[in-house]
Amino acid sequence: MDTHVVIMAGGIGSRFWPMSTPDLPKQFVDILGTGKSLIQMTVDRFIPICLMTRFWVVTGERYVDLVKEQLPQIPEDHIIAEPEARSTAPCIAYACWKIRKKYPDANIVFTPADALVIDQKEFRRVIRAALEFTADQHRIVTVGIRPSRPETGYGYIAEGSAVEGSEICKVDSFREKPSFEVAQEYLRQGNYLWNAGIFVWNVDTITDELRRHVPDLAAKMDEIYEDLYTDAEKATVGRVFPTCEKISIDYAVMEKSECIYTIPADFGWSDLGTWGSLRSLLPQDAEGSAVVGNDVRMIDCKGCIVHAPDLGRVVVQGLEGYIVAQHGDRLLVCRLDHEQKITEYAKDGR
Repeated sequence: MDTHVVIMAGGIGSRFWPMSTPDLPKQFVDILGTGKSLIQMTVDRFIPICLMTRFWVVTGERYVDLVKEQLPQIPEDHIIAEPEARSTAPCIAYACWKIRKKYPDANIVFTPADALVIDQKEFRRVIRAALEFTADQHRIVTVGIRPSRPETGYGYIAEGSAVEGSEICKVDSFREKPSFEVAQEYLRQGNYLWNAGIFVWNVDTITDELRRHVPDLAAKMDEIYEDLYTDAEKATVGRVFPTCEKISIDYAVMEKSECIYTIPADFGWSDLGTWGSLRSLLPQDAEGSAVVGNDVRMIDCKGCIVHAPDLGRVVVQGLEGYIVAQHGDRLLVCRLDHEQKITEYAKDGR
């Protein structure tokens, strides 16, 4: 099996300001204080599954040097630079057309760069099962996470009947981010999964499905195809890619295709999209506060997150349900229940 892993690393993580900025997005930051950035942790969890010569990263042009710096073991021509963000369908299409030109038998995992996985052994078991399922069949597998709470920040997958003799199920439908009441009902029904945004398919399957459902996008990729791996690639991509429709892979393919399956999983996953999600994953004190820093002292505080790894001593007194985050010359003090407004509060996010 010719396994490839494509890491999507083009986002700016604006809800994680001030730690994540357009110049240094969260996927390139050591959020957890482990000594490794999220993208480095993503590579680490896939190394037992995939050769380093089969890793790819899709990112914005401005982040290519960051990728080279943090992942020097990835071949330089496997760093795919988008001239501008056009959502996940053009990102995935560009990578798949490029992979197919050199590796026509590729079986591919697409993964975000900025998720967290706790149980890596179970994660790899799930990914291997999905890869075996898609290797020589016209099938797409999306990883679904068993929900632990009525979460309103994730899309959902409704799982259908199981494939005989397999843990993998057909997908009945995809659902947008729900209200809290609808999320409670999904949890009660028991057949709804969080959509982790991790996709597995062979290169023939995904290119065929893109041709069928978004032929205009496929035609633009065909225009780029002849110049891939040549000196003309950058100019051709710079001319053609920005004309692609800005559309997610969910709308482009997943909600239309008849060959979509899901593998329900429980390996301690989070998309680390907000300060609140980070707090829920870090160790908490008796009052429910979590900290990342060298010497953080919490006095009369409840349910807070403090993130100040660059500072010496930090003292926080008398706060309940707050984010306190410092990065460089930027400081955020904000209620956790206002975290969806951080992008607005920070405006240009510098």
